[in-house]
Amino acid sequence: MTVTRPARLTGAALCAALALTAAVWILKDLAVVGSPTDLAWSWTGDLLFLARGRTATSFLDPLLLVVSVVTAVAALRSRHAASALVATGAVTLALRLPGLWAPGSGVLITSLLELALAAGLVAAAAAGRRPADRPSEQLPTRPRTGPAVAAGVLLAAGALAVVLWEAYWAVELPPETTVDRFVGGRSVFTLPLAPPPGWLSVILVALYGTAAGSAFARARHARSFGLLAGAFLAADGLIESARAVRFSLIPHIAEISTAEQMHVLTAAFGLFGGIAVLALLAGRGVPVAAPVPYVPYGPYGTYGPPPSPPSPPPPGW
Repeated sequence: MTVTRPARLTGAALCAALALTAAVWILKDLAVVGSPTDLAWSWTGDLLFLARGRTATSFLDPLLLVVSVVTAVAALRSRHAASALVATGAVTLALRLPGLWAPGSGVLITSLLELALAAGLVAAAAAGRRPADRPSEQLPTRPRTGPAVAAGVLLAAGALAVVLWEAYWAVELPPETTVDRFVGGRSVFTLPLAPPPGWLSVILVALYGTAAGSAFARARHARSFGLLAGAFLAADGLIESARAVRFSLIPHIAEISTAEQMHVLTAAFGLFGGIAVLALLAGRGVPVAAPVPYVPYGPYGTYGPPPSPPSPPPPGW
């Protein structure tokens, strides 16, 4: 399937609007904090930098900005950007939904705007799809078996790690805090534009699981969902690794608790595993075979694939 030019232009415009919205909030927080370094540390969850000013963005905002820009470029350059538009729209919808019940009118307006833009992405991709009529070398490619399976294993391991950490926190934290981790509440500190941590975990598990399944099946949309999942896996690992460096966990890894050691290892796996997924799925894939052309033949104009020549063929065949 391909996407019509009007749908691609619409999708690119919607992605540009999403990127612009994220950029405005990042610049606003930068003006509050006063330093790009301090803003970056605030994205790691460092309360020392968060206490200096009321910031609203999390590490998800620059990540969504980059994802929106990349998707806009893909929509402009490729006739097969439907899966990229759907993946970006679906993830943005899921991430911004908790903003509907977050305090602050600015956050509510932003959430409503981005939810509308994300829904428009999905609608544009669905409305602009049409059957492919290009030669096989111009059709979307499937990832090769080896890289696809390797990426699927890494993404499945990432989903399992998120599930295990949520199970750990459910045991360690009081029931009220566990519930607030998924729906938001006073017992859990959350930045205004960031979803609750448990909610984010559900989204990551769904994204990693979907991408892993499509990679194992070598589906045509495996690249779009896999690259998006790899970006989230790498970004989450980068933030957690930076947090471990900030609190000097790595130099004293032999002295810290088992849970903290596992936290450091999970962060390292997310960072390097996400980069590996991006590298595995960014390579050239296997072209999809072109559909067999259907032409009229026979005395009644029947439509179907061209008939095979008789053997031996008659003179003049």
